[in-house]
Amino acid sequence: MPPSAESLPWPPALLGTPTVAVIERAIQRQRLAHSLLLHGENLSTLATVAHAIADRLLNDPRDGTQYFSPKQHPDFLALRPAGKSRQIGAEVTRESIGRIQISPQISRRKVLVIYEADRMNLSAANIFLKTLEEPTASTTILLLTTRPYSLLPTIRSRCLHFRFTDAGHEALADAEESIRELWKSTLADYATWLGQLAAGQTDKRMVADQVLAVYGLITRFNAVLSAATDQIWKQQKAKLPDELDDDEQAAIETGIANGIRSKLFAEIEHATRNHAQQRLLEGDESARRILVAAIGQLEHDSGLLRLNLNESAALENFLLSSLRIWARAK
Repeated sequence: MPPSAESLPWPPALLGTPTVAVIERAIQRQRLAHSLLLHGENLSTLATVAHAIADRLLNDPRDGTQYFSPKQHPDFLALRPAGKSRQIGAEVTRESIGRIQISPQISRRKVLVIYEADRMNLSAANIFLKTLEEPTASTTILLLTTRPYSLLPTIRSRCLHFRFTDAGHEALADAEESIRELWKSTLADYATWLGQLAAGQTDKRMVADQVLAVYGLITRFNAVLSAATDQIWKQQKAKLPDELDDDEQAAIETGIANGIRSKLFAEIEHATRNHAQQRLLEGDESARRILVAAIGQLEHDSGLLRLNLNESAALENFLLSSLRIWARAK
């Protein structure tokens, strides 16, 4: 199923990554594995990923049922460490397994999330192993851990593994230095352009130069996006499972491009905020109103990307709108 407009978002650092694209594709094709082992350095990130997966599995827009956030959904189950020893014991494990064996209440599936799965004691782990060996139909189990090798090897071997990292908050964290430098200079020129708008130039030649600068920024934005996507896709393609068909690979490549694009737009927003805040520190109170209008326009234009508006058109509309926003403020 395609995610609905209400679907929980993935962590920003993971948008467009091959891992997320593979999971989304498997959910859409109803081919997601019965048991997933989600591991990484940050439990909070893993929980966010698990909730996003659960949301897409439990809230199928085709069912026409009431929307529930995952943790409030009648078919969502959670198993966590408890007590001073922070262990997951045999009794609560047996109880959770019994509950997932009951038919779903309103969804087509049940989802069990095991937080800090490495905290299962040996008895609990052996009880749980039997469930993995004989999986219940229409159930998905998500195991979360920062210590995957603390789990029994027999449990690990029966799960599909996905590793998530918090690295990559920077839009081009994995791109080559030349691409990062081009983007850095583009943002610097964007900030200079904002400074010229703030100065309120009315000379026709200066205004013409500002309009021409818009298309220079767009050209460089597209160059950065294209180069970064090509480079990162080549890196990630070599790591993909052999059984993925051409359509699945195309979806992953598109996901990478869209993820990079979203982060680039986020950095444009950040640069806009930084410029406006500097103007405020210098006593320009109009910058507050301008910032609200500019960010609102950027959110509107970047939102249209989800409706398949071309990124060049979205950026062009934002930059030309910025010209008008700053002109009205003077």
